[in-house]
Amino acid sequence: MKPHFKQIVIVILSVFLLSCSSDETSTPITTTPPVVNPPTTPQPPIPSSVNYLALGDSYTIGQSVCATCRFPEQLKTSLTAMYSSSISLKIIATTGWTTSNLISAINSQNPESNYDLVTLLIGVNNQYQHRNFSVYEKEFPELVNKAIMLAKGDRKNVVVISIPDYAYTPYGQALAGNQSSTISLEIDQYNTFAENYCTNNQVAFVSITDITRMGLSNPNLVASDGLHPSEAAYKMFVDRMMPKIKTALQN
Repeated sequence: MKPHFKQIVIVILSVFLLSCSSDETSTPITTTPPVVNPPTTPQPPIPSSVNYLALGDSYTIGQSVCATCRFPEQLKTSLTAMYSSSISLKIIATTGWTTSNLISAINSQNPESNYDLVTLLIGVNNQYQHRNFSVYEKEFPELVNKAIMLAKGDRKNVVVISIPDYAYTPYGQALAGNQSSTISLEIDQYNTFAENYCTNNQVAFVSITDITRMGLSNPNLVASDGLHPSEAAYKMFVDRMMPKIKTALQN
């Protein structure tokens, strides 16, 4: 091989080797980082057996829905599935009851003061029967205090639920027509008083009124009687209530 040609070959080989070396060093080595799942926080336990008392009227007894469709029964089922606890449910409620009727029933039945959870939903019949609002102002606090007493004297075990708005049902529309807004304003008055009282006295309050105000746009939320909440609506009640219920039972 001629010297001149040999030098050309050496230069070409050197360039080729340097190029390969550069390519090898410039190619990054990628590795897939291991998947790290965030630690799960177990839910604080609740008692293995829970005594639950539901106080109210037609919205608690579940007028026009099946016995297991009303919200206290759905709440019981949800808690049992979630915690595998034994839930004992007692309901003191009847369609048409006002605050006065509920007070009389509690006094008459005289339940034991051993409940781990008490819910209270009352007042729509005070409004519907055109009772003076001052009656509610006097008797709602009395009922809350009775609920606390029945909940082993612990206000943290009491959950108050707002009054549904029946103006947003076929019955409410037929009853009031263009005046249905009056029903809503009066329901708001009752609920505002109840919420303020609960807030000032460290009692849990859950508003579900907005759910019932979807009754005209979503007929599935109204029971077959055209007035009361349906099973689907009560499920939404329970979902809305559950954070407060958990807090009540975990304390």
